Amino acid sequence: MGMRYWLLKSEPGCYSIDDLAAEPDQTTCWSGVRNFQARNFLRDQMSEGDLALFYHSVTDPSAVGSVRVVRAGYPDETAWNPDDGHFDPRSPPERPLWFAVDVRFDQKFARPVPLKAMRMVRALSGMELLRKGSRLSVMPITEEEFNIISQMGKTDGPG
Repeated sequence: MGMRYWLLKSEPGCYSIDDLAAEPDQTTCWSGVRNFQARNFLRDQMSEGDLALFYHSVTDPSAVGSVRVVRAGYPDETAWNPDDGHFDPRSPPERPLWFAVDVRFDQKFARPVPLKAMRMVRALSGMELLRKGSRLSVMPITEEEFNIISQMGKTDGPG
């Protein structure tokens, strides 16, 4: 199958796009996901080369840039560390329950694309992110949705 597109949510106070840009090689492990549907996307569907929108959630939710998947799904080692906030004793190394991917910084948008601005774009109306009650931290998006939001982040006009 060809390249896929994703949206990855992170609370900017925990890990922001600027944190990723400051990492060695601008690369990090996208770990700590503890939702089975999101885990399935990480484990079974995300592939090296896929692109994802980096989305800051909670305060002023906005797409702020993009990343590229540089390592497909593998066991999330944070589940095995009792000192980590994502520790899960139900996930032993011999039978991992949780998975992660590695992502590399692609770009930071010239301006954030707020959720409220996305809601005003008819072509984005079917996007999972815009569904009432949608809380997944990892979700598939279409190439068109990725391109529209990326273009919105590159312009200097109103949202």
